[in-house]
Amino acid sequence: MAVRPVVDLLQLRPDFVRDPYPVYAQLRAEGPVHHVRDPDGEELWLVVGHEACRAAFTDPRLSRDWMKSGDISQIVNTEQDQPALAHMLMADPPDHTRLRRLVAREFTPRRIEALAPRIQQVTDELLDAMLAGQERRGDLIASFAFPLPMTVICELLGVPGMDRDAFRRWSNEMVARTSPEAEGLAYQETTEYLRELIVAKRKSPGEDLLSAMIHAVDEGGDRLSPDELIGMSVLLLIAGHETTVNLIGNGLRALFAHPDQLAALRADFGLLDEAIEEMLRYDGPVEACTDRLALADVEMGGVVIPAGSTVLIVMADADRDPDRFHDADRFDIRRDARGHIAFGHGLHYCLGAPLARLEGRIAIRSLLERCPDLAIERGPRDYIPKGLTSCSRVIASLSPSSSTAATSCRPKANIVSSPGSPVTVTTGVPRWATAVWPSERRSTRPTGHLRPSSLAPFSSRDHRAFSKTWSSLRGVQSGCARRTSSACT
Repeated sequence: MAVRPVVDLLQLRPDFVRDPYPVYAQLRAEGPVHHVRDPDGEELWLVVGHEACRAAFTDPRLSRDWMKSGDISQIVNTEQDQPALAHMLMADPPDHTRLRRLVAREFTPRRIEALAPRIQQVTDELLDAMLAGQERRGDLIASFAFPLPMTVICELLGVPGMDRDAFRRWSNEMVARTSPEAEGLAYQETTEYLRELIVAKRKSPGEDLLSAMIHAVDEGGDRLSPDELIGMSVLLLIAGHETTVNLIGNGLRALFAHPDQLAALRADFGLLDEAIEEMLRYDGPVEACTDRLALADVEMGGVVIPAGSTVLIVMADADRDPDRFHDADRFDIRRDARGHIAFGHGLHYCLGAPLARLEGRIAIRSLLERCPDLAIERGPRDYIPKGLTSCSRVIASLSPSSSTAATSCRPKANIVSSPGSPVTVTTGVPRWATAVWPSERRSTRPTGHLRPSSLAPFSSRDHRAFSKTWSSLRGVQSGCARRTSSACT
C-alpha cells in the first residue's frame, strides 16, 4: 500500500482556513485519502471526492460511536459518559437505529410542512424589526439568519424564550470551543439545565417536542432513557439551528457573488427550490462530517487509514467534484444539483434536512421580496470558510422609506461585510475551520447553574397555534418517515 507523508494544510496554502476549496481540489487530484495536519496542529485523515465520500459514509469500519469504541477526549473535552453526547449522531447500529426510530415520527414531511405558516410569521416579524429601526441598519446574521431557526427549534422543543441566549453560548462552545475548559463547562451546564427542564416537563407536559419525546413509546415498549433525552435535545437544538443559519448565510453570499443568478431568482421565484439545492451543493452549511473513528485498518484508494485514527469526510469537496457535477465550481441555480451530500449520506443523513430547506426557502424569498434592491457593497471582506455563515458580519443599511409600514414599503438595502468578526459556526465542521462570535467571548457566560425559566413563556396566541399544529399531527403516521428512518441521522 502507498505510504504518503503527512500533509500540512497551511503549508499547501496559507489561507486554507479562508478558502479551503483549492486545497481540497489539489488533494483530490492526487487521491481520495490523505493524512493531514490541520491548522491546530492535530493529525487526522481526510476523505475527498464524491465517490470516495459516499463510500466512506456507508463504511461500518468508520464509526461514530466514540462513547463505546473510542476515547471521547480525542475529539471533545468532556467525560466519556457525557449525557449530552448520548444521541444518534454519536451511535452506530443497532443503537442508532433504535434512537432514530424513537424520534423520526416527529419529523415527517407532513409535520414539517405544517410549520410553514409559523416560520413565515417569525420571518416577517424579524424583517419588520430590522426595517423599522430608526437607523435602518441591521446585521442579517445576528438579526435574521440566526434568530429565525433558533426561535423555531426552541418553540418546537419547548425551551423557554429567555433561556435561548444561554443555548446560543453553549452551542458555540460545543462546535467552536474557545478553550478546552470553556468547552467542558458548556457540556456541563447544558446537561444540568436540560436535566431540570426534562424533570419539569415530565411533571407538566406541554404540546412540544421535548414532552413528546419524554412520553414516546414504540410498539415494543421502548423509550428514551434520561441520558438519551438530554443527548437528543442537545443534538436537535444545535443541529436544528446551525445548519439553517449557514444555509441562509452561504446562500446569500453565493447569490451576491453571482449577480446574474440573483437576477434570475428575483425574476422567477419558481426557481427557488432549484436555487436552494444549488446553494447546498455549491457552498453547503457543513464543510466536513463529524469525526469518525477507524475501528480497524481501513484501505481506501490504495491508502491504509490505521485503526484508532480520526477521519473526516469532506462533503465540501465531494459536491465540487467535476466527476460528479459538470463545471462544479460554477454557481448555477438552474443546475440539477440532485445527488449532492450537503446533508450527509447513508445512516446519518440529516433528519432535519426538510426543516432546513423549508426555513431556507422562506427566509431567502422573504428577504429578497421585502428588499428587492438589496445589494452587497464591494470592499474589503473576510472569506469565511464554508460551513460557516456567508460573511463575517452582514450589515443591512436600509434607505429611508416614505411609508412606516415595513411590510409594504419594500425599502432598498445595501449589505456591508465587516471583516474580522466572524459570526457563527456549524455542527460538524472541523475545529480549525470554525469562526466564533466575538461578542460572546466576553464574560457573559453564566457563572452558576442556570435553571430553566418559566415553562409558560409561549403563552401567546401565536405559540399556542404553533404548538397545536405540531401536536395535532403527532399521531399521524407517515410511510415516508419509515422509509427514511433507516437512511438518516
